[in-house]
Amino acid sequence: MLNLIRRFVGNFKEYVLFVVLSVISLSILSANEKPQAKHLKTFAIASFAVLNQLANSFTSIFQPNPSVEELKAENARLMLELNKLRQYGLENEELRSMISFKDTSKFPLVPAKVISKLVAKTEGNFIINVGANEQIQKGMPVITSQGLVGIASEVSGNFTLVKTLTNSMLSIAVTIQRINVQGILNYDGTNLIIKNVPTTYDVQIGDRVETSDFSSLFPPSVPVGVIQKKESNVYGLLHNLVIKPFADIAAVNNVFVIKVVPSKEINNLEMNLMK
Repeated sequence: MLNLIRRFVGNFKEYVLFVVLSVISLSILSANEKPQAKHLKTFAIASFAVLNQLANSFTSIFQPNPSVEELKAENARLMLELNKLRQYGLENEELRSMISFKDTSKFPLVPAKVISKLVAKTEGNFIINVGANEQIQKGMPVITSQGLVGIASEVSGNFTLVKTLTNSMLSIAVTIQRINVQGILNYDGTNLIIKNVPTTYDVQIGDRVETSDFSSLFPPSVPVGVIQKKESNVYGLLHNLVIKPFADIAAVNNVFVIKVVPSKEINNLEMNLMK
């Protein structure tokens, strides 16, 4: 063992001497509090940090990194989570508005959720998740907190088919609120229209339209929409009024059914007119 140590020291005595002297020098330097020694220590530490960073950067080239596809997948997952949170926020606002509306309404209301939207060019129907088990009947109006959506058309035990404002077969007796002018609202495949209103009436853009006293299908004074545009007929004697509905029919997800039992006899007559 001693021979091995002697041989090692003999072969590498210069290196051993260098290491020993370096350790002694650094020890003395670290204990020195003179300004020159402090500057030297600061320079040495900074130099070591730079060299260490360069060494780490060089070795990191050969280390495996997360793949681009994995990062994209994680971004997609985060996007979906964020979108879900936004949807929850929008639905929360809608439900809060509906709760507030329910508290102030004089009508008995049944909350429901749209579970299917069957929308064609001239036929807009929803299916909602309440039915005869909740005492829903054919002919009951369906609304949101903004305004009228449609009417219950067919009812089963747990579900109801709703004929919406965007169904061309639905005709609604309405009133222009400000001037108390009556009309019939229909969907022409593109817009909600009140046809053949005399141009002598003081109809203005932005006038509110609501359900009329003359309809047995809907209770009076349910908001429908506002007049968006006036289109004169050929002879300039009559207007066709384009109505923008308060309820966003395409985006609605939560609704109320107004539990107003219509007259079966009159209701059947009016519902037959809409077929």
